[in-house]
Amino acid sequence: MIGLNKKTTYRKKNSFMNDFTKNMAQALFNQDKVNDFLRKEIQTAVNQLLEAELTAFLGYDPYAKSGWNSGNSRNGIYYRKVDTQFGQIEIQVPRDRNGEFHQHTLPDYKQHSDVLESMIIKLYAKGVTTREIADLIEKMYGSHYSPAQVSNISKQMIPKVEAYHKRKLSDRFFCVYLDATYLPLCRETFEREAVYIAIGIRPNGHKEVIDYCIAPSENVEVWTDLLQNMRSRGLKQVELFLSDGVVGMKTALAKTYPKAHFQRCLVHVMRNICNKVRVDDRETIMNDFKQIHRQPNKTAAVQTLHAFYDKWNKAYNHVIRNLKDIEPDLLVFYNYPKQIRPSIYSTNMIESFNNVVKRKAKPKAEFPSEQSLDTFIGIQAISYNDRYFNRIHKGFGQVQDTLESYFD
Repeated sequence: MIGLNKKTTYRKKNSFMNDFTKNMAQALFNQDKVNDFLRKEIQTAVNQLLEAELTAFLGYDPYAKSGWNSGNSRNGIYYRKVDTQFGQIEIQVPRDRNGEFHQHTLPDYKQHSDVLESMIIKLYAKGVTTREIADLIEKMYGSHYSPAQVSNISKQMIPKVEAYHKRKLSDRFFCVYLDATYLPLCRETFEREAVYIAIGIRPNGHKEVIDYCIAPSENVEVWTDLLQNMRSRGLKQVELFLSDGVVGMKTALAKTYPKAHFQRCLVHVMRNICNKVRVDDRETIMNDFKQIHRQPNKTAAVQTLHAFYDKWNKAYNHVIRNLKDIEPDLLVFYNYPKQIRPSIYSTNMIESFNNVVKRKAKPKAEFPSEQSLDTFIGIQAISYNDRYFNRIHKGFGQVQDTLESYFD
């Protein structure tokens, strides 16, 4: 009898393997059939494992007399769909009457929600609106997310943004770029809020968005608060600040970082000049002014600047007079190695970041609250810092030792 049972078991196993081999061999001729075949096999195997797991938990086989009056029993099943690399499978998860059984064959019920939530946050960071994200997710995955749910998922980034604002900063940056951009924010009425942004490059060439803040308009008081906050979080020394001509900026810098030098953005200066001259003269004036930052050394740059004065003083005396007033701030970048001068005569680097933020914010029309705007910019800043982590900005790697020598 025992031998017969062994023989019967062997025949069943052999029959199963023959069927499996036969079906697999047929499926190999068509990739879609392979995936369908493996999907069905996985589904069958998982369902069998779940049933075996409940049997082990209860301590008796289905319909066994030993289960009578045991205090617990099977109580049907519920269905669950799970994504696999071969397609979606439908799982039959068994239940016990006492509700004590918890299966361990599958991970906790997440389906592909983690993937979707990660995608939602990335799409939000790209500037896609919550309604557009909800529609896109439903079309791609068949999962329904309302715009409100999408908004709530994006709020998962709030603690990370708060931690970003509080993180300890590097104690030294060779240069720090300061600039403000404007984004739409809905308060009591529709407003365009000023976003104050500071991006720095360390002596080793690593760059990052140091911090930012939001205020109704650009003024030196807000810049002072941002600078003092940066100092309180560990940023003790900065060699060079770069900014446009906001009134009072040099005074604010002198209070917080008295040893730092200041370079006025030459691109902003050139734009201001062009706004004050005749259209017919603009191209020539721009070409002449550009020569100032293209000289081999400071002496040659001073000569070029003074030649610019002489050429245009008669036609635009008021422009030249204003330019002479700020001359001490125009050529500071020539005091540093020529390898990095292309990066430190203007605030172009921070403006490129601002342009990315504005482009991604454009589809949103306006932000419903300051927190939503803060979260959005925070995501951009964190992404920027992750992208450029340990990358060396052009030219800085060649002169790191020289840049380090500027600090105590």
